[in-house]
Amino acid sequence: MSEKTINLDSYNPLDIFGANESNLEQIKAYFPKLKIIARGNAIKLIGDQDEIKSFEDKFSLILLVYDKFGKVGKTDLKQILESSDDSVISQATVSSEVLVHGRNGLLVKARTANQRKMVDAIGKNDLLFSIGPAGTGKTYTAVALAVRALKNKEVRRIVLTRPAVEAGENLGFLPGDLKDKLDPYLQPLYDALRDMLPTQKLLTYMEDGTIEIAPLAFMRGRTLDNVFAILDEAQNATPSQLKMFLTRMGRTSKFLVTGDITQIDLPKNQKSGLVQAEHLLKDIKGISFIRLGKKDIIRHQLVNQIVEAYDTNEEKNNNNNKPDNK
Repeated sequence: MSEKTINLDSYNPLDIFGANESNLEQIKAYFPKLKIIARGNAIKLIGDQDEIKSFEDKFSLILLVYDKFGKVGKTDLKQILESSDDSVISQATVSSEVLVHGRNGLLVKARTANQRKMVDAIGKNDLLFSIGPAGTGKTYTAVALAVRALKNKEVRRIVLTRPAVEAGENLGFLPGDLKDKLDPYLQPLYDALRDMLPTQKLLTYMEDGTIEIAPLAFMRGRTLDNVFAILDEAQNATPSQLKMFLTRMGRTSKFLVTGDITQIDLPKNQKSGLVQAEHLLKDIKGISFIRLGKKDIIRHQLVNQIVEAYDTNEEKNNNNNKPDNK
């Protein structure tokens, strides 16, 4: 008689065992020779060594399916328990376009032609620049690609960063400590992650450093190995800041830079590093630039019209400011 304890520290037991432990009862029925005791975040097994080994193999598949799809249903469980190998995962009826299976059944996928170009480009290049106006899904797609890479064990960590540039507000007058002042700038990154990862999993990743969200200034002096790193709102990084970020790239890392060059919040005497980078780096092999446009806007239909109105106004102002050649 042997004993084995399996810890589920990074999982919510309810997600694995099911409501009213319905999944657990289904598992117990498949292993009648084992005594299976679930307490808190641990499962204790008592029985024959071969039975315990068989349970561990099946349970590993259950966790793998949960990691990949964000849930384990009764049909999934039945397939896993009755399958002779791990083919159940490849047989799952999931669209190949889905990047991440998010919370509450959310399917995160590239929804426009240029978002699909982002997916293709990051597979072929280690550094990708995604440039476009508000609402085109630059940040959301970038975070989805990072989460997918982490789930597929292509990288060990995700690092998400933004320049903390004031857009009309003064950081010094915001309440709280440094984290409190900076978190509002990083909120879009938190929001995307909450869509794509179970709450407990996200908290665990944040606590153990698997996912790190920090202002751009915190990247200085570091080497980011085996990391999927995203620099968001890069139009507000100065040339020296952007150069600093790009030169953090370690081996086996992917870097993705997003920004909107029509919304630069830097002081007038400072140039945008993103604008400069497009001119300096566009011909380097291994670096790709994807331009998103108004057709890629996936927010409320009014956003497209708002962007159009501002673009028209800017073009009109530029024409009025041109010198008269007559």
